[in-house]
Amino acid sequence: MKLDLHGRTALVSGSTAGIGFGIARELAAQGALVWVNGRTEQRVEQAIAAIYKEYPDARLRGVAADVTTAEGAGQVIAMVDTLDILVNNVGGPTAFKAFVDLTDEDWRRVFDVNVLSGVRLTRHYLPAMRERNWGRVVFIASESGVQMPPEFMHYGAAKAAVIALARGVAETLVGTGVTVNSVLPGPTLSEVLGKAIAASGKSAAEFERELIEKRRSTSLIHRFTSIDEVANMVVYLCSEASSGTHGAALRVEGGIIKSAF
Repeated sequence: MKLDLHGRTALVSGSTAGIGFGIARELAAQGALVWVNGRTEQRVEQAIAAIYKEYPDARLRGVAADVTTAEGAGQVIAMVDTLDILVNNVGGPTAFKAFVDLTDEDWRRVFDVNVLSGVRLTRHYLPAMRERNWGRVVFIASESGVQMPPEFMHYGAAKAAVIALARGVAETLVGTGVTVNSVLPGPTLSEVLGKAIAASGKSAAEFERELIEKRRSTSLIHRFTSIDEVANMVVYLCSEASSGTHGAALRVEGGIIKSAF
């Protein structure tokens, strides 16, 4: 199978670390011109340098802006013209609290970060994709959008909205060459999880074992997924090879969700 993306231009929001960085790196490896996005110039430059170190012939651009705000999304839109591929990756829990302790501001913030960030960018870039009759939009959701986490329920609700949003946008593109899908990672060994491991004072193996056993005991692989495993799914969805996959919620969560559908 060839996933050649030469001639395609991609933007990955929140791509200076973690899953977003892995996606940007693999899109570049397949030949796409990739816009790397992060909140600061320093982080963007570091991410670009890291990709160039591995792939010296990569084609990369950088745009520093906080896409979780309307102003930041506007800055990206002003710098990045036409796209063939949009990966709405930026997201994450904004607080770890019991449901009764979550404030209105906690709820508003988590939806800004996980939902509206993707809404704003997709709303802008989708019409041109439709006009050209080719495009790929991928929303990074989470298994938490299906199996609600009690420790950050607002995040699970936001990711459920992302899954529904991706399906809804897909249904506006019937019969076109533009596809929209969501990807549902499970606990993934990324920068955020690395910080949690360091803060716990436990070894990586011990932290992983306890989290899987206590919070994600339905996992069939009984380990964290890797950044590369998630990125591989996303890059496939961004390629010509995935043209028959549209409006789907694809899992890379190791079987945590106890359903075949």
